[in-house]
Amino acid sequence: METTDIYAWGEIPAADVSVFLNCPFDSEYEPLLNAILLAVLSCGFVPRIATETGSTAVSRIDRICAALHGSRFSIHDLSRCRGEGDHNLARFNMPLELGIAMGRRYATQGGDGQAHDWLVLVPDDHAYAPFISNLAGFDPGTHEETAETIVPAIMAWLLTRKDSPGVRSDITPERVLASLPRLYAAMEQLSVRWANASPPWPARVAEARSILPTV
Repeated sequence: METTDIYAWGEIPAADVSVFLNCPFDSEYEPLLNAILLAVLSCGFVPRIATETGSTAVSRIDRICAALHGSRFSIHDLSRCRGEGDHNLARFNMPLELGIAMGRRYATQGGDGQAHDWLVLVPDDHAYAPFISNLAGFDPGTHEETAETIVPAIMAWLLTRKDSPGVRSDITPERVLASLPRLYAAMEQLSVRWANASPPWPARVAEARSILPTV
């Protein structure tokens, strides 16, 4: 299997080991995003997002499709699909991107064995059936909106994918969770080095890669 452990500037990881992340990117979700980032890397995969290139020359939906279609796997957290704010509006960007991933899976089935594979995550108390009933039968993974619950859900899925790079290692959720305080501190320092702005995604991947638990 071709692998690329981390991004090089201007270089995109091989699709076979790429995992597209479809989740919130606000400050409140930041600890969970960092936990997901470390979990994906610890399993031998490379996480990708729509804004990884920083390009503004193309629309966001084009960037989403490019990153998703360049990834064999994708993870979709629907935890924000509930009413929020004064107008009680839910965020539906995540279901939209899940729909793109589902369409890609059906488009790639029956080919060379590289059909797109995806994981849906919902909080334990999330009543997803009333607003997205077509997920019935797919058994979404559940979490309690904490690193301690989302990391095992992601790792259990990634390490059971065919030809998973990390399946022969002894990496465990316990070891990843034990490394999270170091990652949180490293990300704070990275933000300082970038003048308290949001660091580019390749820089964040490289920072997380540098503190991976020994496998």
